[in-house]
Amino acid sequence: MTETDHKKILAERLSARFGRRAVLKGMGAGIVAATAGGSFPSVARAQQSGHLKIASIKVIDTLDPHFTGFLSAIQIINNIHNGLLKIVYDGENVTFEPDLAETWDLEDDKTHVFKLREGVKFHDGTPCDAEAVKFSLLRVKEGEPKSPHAWKLALLDEIEIVDPLTLKLHFSQPYAFLPVALNGSTGRAGTIVSPAAVEKYGTDYGRNPVGTGPFKFVSWRENDAIELEANTEYFEPDMPKLEKVTFVLMNEASTALAALMSGQIDGMTDCPMQLVDQVEAFPKANLYGEIEGNYTFLGMNCKKGPFTDMNLRKAVAWALDRETLVKQAYFGRAQQAYTPISPPMTDFFDPDIATSGRGQWFDLEKAKEFRAMAEEQGEIEVTYMMAERGPVGTRVAQTIAPMLAKIGIKVNLELIEPATWVKRRNEGDFDLYDFEWVADLDPDETIYPEFRSDGAWNFCGWVNTEFDELCQQAQVILDSEGRKELYYKAEDLLMDEAPIGIMAHMPIYKVFSDKVQGFQYIPADLVNLHTVSLA
Repeated sequence: MTETDHKKILAERLSARFGRRAVLKGMGAGIVAATAGGSFPSVARAQQSGHLKIASIKVIDTLDPHFTGFLSAIQIINNIHNGLLKIVYDGENVTFEPDLAETWDLEDDKTHVFKLREGVKFHDGTPCDAEAVKFSLLRVKEGEPKSPHAWKLALLDEIEIVDPLTLKLHFSQPYAFLPVALNGSTGRAGTIVSPAAVEKYGTDYGRNPVGTGPFKFVSWRENDAIELEANTEYFEPDMPKLEKVTFVLMNEASTALAALMSGQIDGMTDCPMQLVDQVEAFPKANLYGEIEGNYTFLGMNCKKGPFTDMNLRKAVAWALDRETLVKQAYFGRAQQAYTPISPPMTDFFDPDIATSGRGQWFDLEKAKEFRAMAEEQGEIEVTYMMAERGPVGTRVAQTIAPMLAKIGIKVNLELIEPATWVKRRNEGDFDLYDFEWVADLDPDETIYPEFRSDGAWNFCGWVNTEFDELCQQAQVILDSEGRKELYYKAEDLLMDEAPIGIMAHMPIYKVFSDKVQGFQYIPADLVNLHTVSLA
């Protein structure tokens, strides 16, 4: 098989995966661009001006890309760092294109060659070369403490430095997920950090990030703001345009919207659904958003408490009235989910899934049958921890509680602060919680890291080694139909044993003042400010 054949197979495998208004349909074009070779034009330096103030609504755990589990953090990280690859959206298609890599080639189906841009430096003045890239990849793959993104590089056998600007990545098997893993946005495994800064700050790197991106980190004032300033030596022409960016840390989205309408801030990284009507009615704001690769779910603790009983979990899963949830909790803007794989993944999503017999849906009689088989009969009392976080706040919890009462489960709703909610979820200190996994670009990241038996994000504590093996097999198959068959089997196990009750696929919204120009929407929950300016 020739080199061109390898590129073609990978490009075709990825190009069909997403439809219009979603990520990855243009992957074929991205591979061509990545492997075309040639030099980038000489950089034209931008003249920076303007101070953008944007409300960051959700919890930010760390600005270390190799350890964050939050897209709210990536929204900031992606303005400080770059990846080997990046996601580009033209309004119709999204491609993976070179970022720190100047070219990306394939010697065979297991050997990827990356030629880096010349002269790129980290914000601390140290060079971004092959050694730095190798450092970042190994930090993810085998560093201590262990990165939650290490699974993305599990098949990476060797990193060969050919010359100061060229690396060969040798994999044990063909790896279909690699382009997603190596983008510096949602992938995170391919985000490149300054080795000198990691050595200097150690575990505090997440509070002192040093990348190559269009903006430099300045400060993080707890419960106040994260400040960035322009990187005047940024390698992309005419970027950035802003002199300064302040991410104002605001817990209340309604307060943020009021600040936007009064001109105190210029945008919001997230706009909850309950505020969308107000934004649409406000003439001096622009709303961005559509249904993206995501799913929402009710999580149940499989390690302790009443939901160690699978029959009780199944009863809950079948008791959720998704139609009511979409209307009441998601303001009619979401779409009922049957399994985690979402509609934008056109090469994997089944448009007829509602009549396929696969997945979970509302069936109260079936829920009662499973409830009758549960170990504990009579009324069961559980705690549902909730917080004013996410696209709809506590509306999901409030909508679900009366549904579970119909199968003899008394739900005590516990309202806690978002940061406490995250801590307790991560520690497994809950009976029930609801959450959303967003910005998924591939079925692998849709289910595998979240529910792998020993996964860092498997907060429910569900264990099924057959599920693990099916996902691992799918990672090394380039054929879409073969991958789909394996992921369907894995999904079926997940839906049948019900560590979660699947709920909806939802749109993700962002809003900016009409003074903000040049924002390029990417349907992966990103807030890239590279091209943004203020009128």
